[in-house]
Amino acid sequence: MSADGAPEVDWTALDGLRDPILVVALRGWFDVAGAATTAVDLLAEERPVRVAASFDPDPYFDFTQERPEVWIDEDGERRVRWPENDLLAVRCDGSAHDLLLLAGVEPHLHWSAFTDGLLQCAARAGSRIVVTIGATADGTPHTRRPVVAASTTDPALARRLGLSAPRYQGPTGVVGVLHEQLPRRAITGVSLRVGVPHYLASSQHPRSTAALLQQLEHVLGTPTGHQRLDDEIAHWREMHDAAMDGDEQALDYVAMLEEEYDRRAEEQVSSADEIGAEFERWLRERPDERDDRD
Repeated sequence: MSADGAPEVDWTALDGLRDPILVVALRGWFDVAGAATTAVDLLAEERPVRVAASFDPDPYFDFTQERPEVWIDEDGERRVRWPENDLLAVRCDGSAHDLLLLAGVEPHLHWSAFTDGLLQCAARAGSRIVVTIGATADGTPHTRRPVVAASTTDPALARRLGLSAPRYQGPTGVVGVLHEQLPRRAITGVSLRVGVPHYLASSQHPRSTAALLQQLEHVLGTPTGHQRLDDEIAHWREMHDAAMDGDEQALDYVAMLEEEYDRRAEEQVSSADEIGAEFERWLRERPDERDDRD
């Protein structure tokens, strides 16, 4: 680990990746119910994975806020588990794109150094696309499929897919700092955000994770295995329904959210399939800019 907080990198893990797409989710303010980081973790399952880079937690965390955990291993030895931010290189057989995945913990300090180290790894691997995913508390009822909103920093891609440009102004996190850096490095940024029912923000909501994975499947052009969550979704739907059973005020509130959800759904024009197919065409047609960045 260098003094400036640069990650420890296994450069060989970044070589030979096929047009990789970097997918980032960070636990914290932008990961309600852990929906986003869980989605990225699932992307790495059942695929060849190597740790391409590791960020030492010391320069980046206030450990009075993000407490390490003490645990006892199978030999009875006490160990400390520190917050981890590991960049994974994932081979996706049969896909046009391999993946770089970061499902970690949002740092408290030195955000510019953190994003710079991450993007240097992405550039070395030849990544032209960064997709950040997050989960926010929303007025989506638990009885409906969570909505995934998408935006991009690339004006041409926004026009082609009918997406919005980022318009948020106000306090931000590492994801906001990351997206601000992307245009300067000729990297396209796409943001996916799923809504989690705000009255379930402290509960698990695998349906939001599945919605993110379904949208990612269209964007990445590779299977995400979101069907693995079907049993969890059914289990938690039963629990959420049971928690509201007999509470007329809560049921009336959910009915109001359903009415608003259905009204907004009718205004949706482009389907995920259409956006995904158009995004893949845009990737194929886009000139290779890696030489321009070297």
